[in-house]
Amino acid sequence: MHSSEGAKRQQQRFCGPPVALTFNFAVAVGIIVANKMVMGSVGFKFPIALSLIHYAVALVLMAILKALSLLPVAPPSKSTPFSSLFALGAVMSLSTGLANVSLKHNSVGFYQMAKIAVTPTIVAAEFMLFQKKVSFQKVITLATVSFGVAVATVTDLEFNFFGACVALAWIVPSAVNKILWSNLQQSGHWTALALMWKTTPVTIFFLLALMPLLDPPGLLLFNWNFRNSCAIIISALFGFLLQWSGALALGATSALSHVVLGQFKTIVIMLSGYLIFSSDPGITSICGAVVALGGMSFYTYLGLKESAAAGKKPPSRTNSFLAGKPGSGVAGEGGNSDYEDSV
Repeated sequence: MHSSEGAKRQQQRFCGPPVALTFNFAVAVGIIVANKMVMGSVGFKFPIALSLIHYAVALVLMAILKALSLLPVAPPSKSTPFSSLFALGAVMSLSTGLANVSLKHNSVGFYQMAKIAVTPTIVAAEFMLFQKKVSFQKVITLATVSFGVAVATVTDLEFNFFGACVALAWIVPSAVNKILWSNLQQSGHWTALALMWKTTPVTIFFLLALMPLLDPPGLLLFNWNFRNSCAIIISALFGFLLQWSGALALGATSALSHVVLGQFKTIVIMLSGYLIFSSDPGITSICGAVVALGGMSFYTYLGLKESAAAGKKPPSRTNSFLAGKPGSGVAGEGGNSDYEDSV
């Protein structure tokens, strides 16, 4: 932990792809409950302000870790240009903030369609930025997953012009955010917490600029009693955990794998409601969920197969949903939040 290389090796050793993805999945489910309480029973209607509180609490927690010498060491400043860190912080604020505004102004169905559009955007962006190509089998598999998720979750497509503009504006920052988080961790010796520590102040700065533009007035008039404040703080603590787990998952896998995990989370939550709470999503949605799960399983199989083949060659990156990079404990390409789902 006294060097960035040592901290990176520790992260790879104790938080490989299965651990990182499971951690991210568990926290994502927990924050859904916390945020439903904040947006619903508490009635906090300020999505950008909520994101700002999440990042501010995360910064305070990381400052405490740094004061206790528990924050991993960052690589030398010359190894990563400040412009890259600044760009990641700015993109992260747009990804998180616009996602929350989109969820507020759009129907759930329209919001899900925008999330599905992130997958082809990542494929196109990685090809343009890094000349990375996806195999034809994976393209078909990802299309199958997206189709299954759409059938399972898109039950309404109510159109709101402002909401649609926000959703469209969110797609590219969301894709680029995931790619940068994954790439910076895997191309250098960045750990998730070290990278969060460097980029969170930039994110807070941009969220402060977005708040008067996208949030309704009345934040100071909100009823900041003990109960409401505790609910918001609990949501912020989950937000920190989700940001951290999302960064770990992106560092251990790839942007595409993280998107597939987010879609898996959506399907599992829907099926859990059907199996445990006797909700009735309809036979069409259940069939779509089965198709999506089948596609995710085959995507994982392809990733593991590629990883096994790469083990016989010099180390190379993979897109496996659960596979690690040969010899390093890291998978995927060289990335928070499906943090945008969290607040």
